Amino acid sequence: MAGSVYRVTEVIGVSEQSWEDAARNAVEQAAKTVRDLRIAEVVRQDVSIEDGRISNYRVRLAISFKYEAE
Repeated sequence: MAGSVYRVTEVIGVSEQSWEDAARNAVEQAAKTVRDLRIAEVVRQDVSIEDGRISNYRVRLAISFKYEAE
C-alpha cells in the first residue's frame, strides 16, 4: 500500500468585508491553479487600517494539496 505525500504552501486572502470572505477568496483563487486542495489552516489574521478604520481583512492560510503520482 502506497502512502500519500502532501505539499503545504501559504497564501494570503484579502477582503473588505470579513475574514471569512478573505479565506474564501484565497481558497477559490488557489483552486484555479492548484488541483486537489485538501486542507486550509488559518495561520494568521490581521487587518489593514486607513484613517483610523479597518480597510481590509487579511487571512494567511496554510493550504495543503496532494502530489500526484507520475
